[in-house]
Amino acid sequence: MKIGVSLPVRELKNDLGAIRAFAQLAEELELTHLRVPDQVIRRDSGPLHEPLMLLAYIAAVTRKIELCPSVVIAPARQTVLLAKQIAELDVLSKGRTRLGIGVGDNEEEYAALGSDFHTRGARCDEQLALLKRLWSEQTVDFGGRFDSVRGLGIDPLPVQKQIPIWIGTAVIPGDRVVERIGRHADGWFVICTPEDYSGVMQRIGAAAQAAGREPAEIGSEAGVAVVGPRQAEWRDRVAGWRKIGLSHLCLRTLGGGLSPQQHLDTLREAVREIPA
Repeated sequence: MKIGVSLPVRELKNDLGAIRAFAQLAEELELTHLRVPDQVIRRDSGPLHEPLMLLAYIAAVTRKIELCPSVVIAPARQTVLLAKQIAELDVLSKGRTRLGIGVGDNEEEYAALGSDFHTRGARCDEQLALLKRLWSEQTVDFGGRFDSVRGLGIDPLPVQKQIPIWIGTAVIPGDRVVERIGRHADGWFVICTPEDYSGVMQRIGAAAQAAGREPAEIGSEAGVAVVGPRQAEWRDRVAGWRKIGLSHLCLRTLGGGLSPQQHLDTLREAVREIPA
């Protein structure tokens, strides 16, 4: 099981030194990946940096940790521009990018970005197909319901010809999201309980087989908070997810009102105590 960490951006706020120190410590501790959430404009969201810009900064101050914006609300963004930005992040990080995508549930944000909230699922499906082509082909001819590209391509292409795409879900994903994961995704972000996990994975596996894919190709990642209301049980939760067969896990130091130094100390201590 690969273990990474979520960058506590809301609590580190505009302290770029602390952000850099946290990312570098995660790499020093040999965590496999660093996740950064996405919100562009929300009511009372608190401080939250735009993830692609922030990860471009982090790419310059790290060497090997995987960088994962998760999850980007893709249908609220212009597809070709998103493809270019993610390809650029992959170039700047020398092939360390994994993209988390979701459709979100905030209608106000969609309106503020000039996007249609009510067609977000259909648009996301189309975006996934177009993103993969833009990352792997010098010139693309694509005519869809939402996007049209005629004889054009992005340059430079990403280091990874197919940047891994992971899908964000609701607690129990609906059939359409399960089909999206099975058909298009390299993995999915788990919100459900361990008790519900097996049933969701079976549904995803069936969708993958229906799309001509091997279910084993699709990874899964859950999050575990090491501070806050469930602090006393985090080690058991990590061990439980490992036993279930999760491919990735994300530690979180957010939620305990920690200072920047406390975030660093807590992360260091948590990594020492991760159960085998």
